[in-house]
Amino acid sequence: MEQKSSMRDFARYTILSVLGTLGVSCYILADTFFVSKGVGTDGLAALNLAIPVYNFIHGTGLMLGMGGATKLSVCKSQGKQEEVNRFFTNTVYLAILFSGAFFLLGLFFSDQLAILLGADANVLEMTDTYLKWLLLFAPAFILNDVLLCFVRNDESPQLSMIAMLIGSFSNIVLDYIFIFPMQMGIFGAIFATGLSPIISIVMMLPHWTRKKNTFHFVKTKMEANIVKQDLTLGFPSLIAQLSSGIVMIVFNAIILKLEGNTGVAAYGVVANISLVIVAVFTGIAQGVQPLISTFYGGGNDKQARTVLRYAMTTMLTISCAVYLLIFVFARPITTVFNSENNTELQRIAVQGLKLYFLSVVFVGYNSILATFFTSIEKALPAHILSVLRGLILIIPIAFFLSALWEMTGVWLTYPITEFLVALLGFIMYQH
Repeated sequence: MEQKSSMRDFARYTILSVLGTLGVSCYILADTFFVSKGVGTDGLAALNLAIPVYNFIHGTGLMLGMGGATKLSVCKSQGKQEEVNRFFTNTVYLAILFSGAFFLLGLFFSDQLAILLGADANVLEMTDTYLKWLLLFAPAFILNDVLLCFVRNDESPQLSMIAMLIGSFSNIVLDYIFIFPMQMGIFGAIFATGLSPIISIVMMLPHWTRKKNTFHFVKTKMEANIVKQDLTLGFPSLIAQLSSGIVMIVFNAIILKLEGNTGVAAYGVVANISLVIVAVFTGIAQGVQPLISTFYGGGNDKQARTVLRYAMTTMLTISCAVYLLIFVFARPITTVFNSENNTELQRIAVQGLKLYFLSVVFVGYNSILATFFTSIEKALPAHILSVLRGLILIIPIAFFLSALWEMTGVWLTYPITEFLVALLGFIMYQH
């Protein structure tokens, strides 16, 4: 009976979470599609140069949200209501601090940042515009991530999903309106994207009127111990997003030298599809996190590991289906984003899709395993896996393989890195 209940809860939380995270990933995917149609190859290149900053912002929001919400689930299962409120309040304090830093960066340094990310004279203005407004909307992105995690962990996964999906759908509609009828160009794309988390936040406000709501903002100072736990438990979620951003920065720099702006635009197609696929695995990981944390807090380790097994089986099934679809339909997928019918872009992107996504099963395994370690308050193994994926292995491998095999080496960097980390993760889990 307990097994059936566990499976039912797993299905409920995971499906709702995946739908929601897919919605968030479509923020940038919608921009990519409409910019490719309305602005062309240069617009696509500018967007791809700016996207790593979105990963940094989104990663910060997930770090705070997942860290605080993990403690919410553990404390609730242990009956520590006062600690729940203190964790929520301190998480909001941290969200304000990080938001302020991103906002100031956008206000004063967006043009320097665009140049640092590799924008040349052809795409500098568009990259600067997208970056500036992306950073100015950072408070909305970060607060939205925090509230989504807390609402989901507070037994309202449906509301969390609805908020994310409506925010995403609004972005798609506004993207079309701003870029085509209103002719606002790349500014229209980022303005639509910036309004989406605000709409999502508004959709979540009814949670505070419900009886089941168990977390509230309370009058308390910022507590060093809570801040440390919040950041420590959420750090793997940050690194997971940062790794995407850092990979994009490194790949953009390498590809600019190998293939120029057309190569960067082609990589933009691959990277943005990757955002959607990673969002599925993030959704599975975030969906099981409340269940694993609750079982762990209640001393039921067996059920926690059962939920992990469900998650891994689901991930493996999805991974096989995803790679098969990408391999078979690589050419038509690229064509969707290639409005100018650029044959060079088509060639580079098709090869990239087939090689880059050999990583898919290892990415899913690493994402879920890192979240499992975090959910049972084992931060160190989660940190090790996350840092290896995002920093220590991937950067030297990228430079080595690109020097050896040029673009083929670039595309193989991601699967090789994720495979090596998955091996280590398997060993750590066994011990």
